[in-house]
Amino acid sequence: KAAGVSRLVHVSALGASASSRSQYARTKAAGEAAVREAFPEASIVRPSIVFGPEDDFFNRFAGMAKISPALPLIGGGTTRFQPVYVDDVAAAIVQMIEDEGTAGQTYEFGGPAVYSFKELMEMMLRLKKLTRALVPVPFFLAEVQGTMLQLLPTPPLTRDQVELLKSDNVLGGNAPGLDALGITPTPLEAVLPTYL
Repeated sequence: KAAGVSRLVHVSALGASASSRSQYARTKAAGEAAVREAFPEASIVRPSIVFGPEDDFFNRFAGMAKISPALPLIGGGTTRFQPVYVDDVAAAIVQMIEDEGTAGQTYEFGGPAVYSFKELMEMMLRLKKLTRALVPVPFFLAEVQGTMLQLLPTPPLTRDQVELLKSDNVLGGNAPGLDALGITPTPLEAVLPTYL
């Protein structure tokens, strides 16, 4: 702001909330508040999980599936997600920078379909042509595992990630989305097979 920047788009995350039990969601909300205090006309973007060739979601689980005979379904795998394509998010951000009418607004970005975590794992395994057991893990057991695993240098699971999985990661319907910017969300099925 002090340097004379006229437009700022801050990328946060769907589910950002100062009252969340998840530290991740609380820090995302704190980040939004700090940005708005310093730069009131900033636009804020809250995407669901972002997918694309170098994503840290599908690639991570595909890597796990290569070496493990089973994948965990924390909380039974019922948590719902609305994956959004990275190119759609990038196109929206460019448009927001150019459109003064988006200043000061908060947007939520999600793809055209909602999937359970289990459905996403099943899709990934089909595309990788792998057969792996999908093992339901109750939240309380996952919390114990996360508490221990988060002590590792690169933890595969933390207690806070388990907390995040207790809430769906889908559009709330109260904020403008990709459609408000004239962008038609790209289906997951059109892109995932090209890189997984």
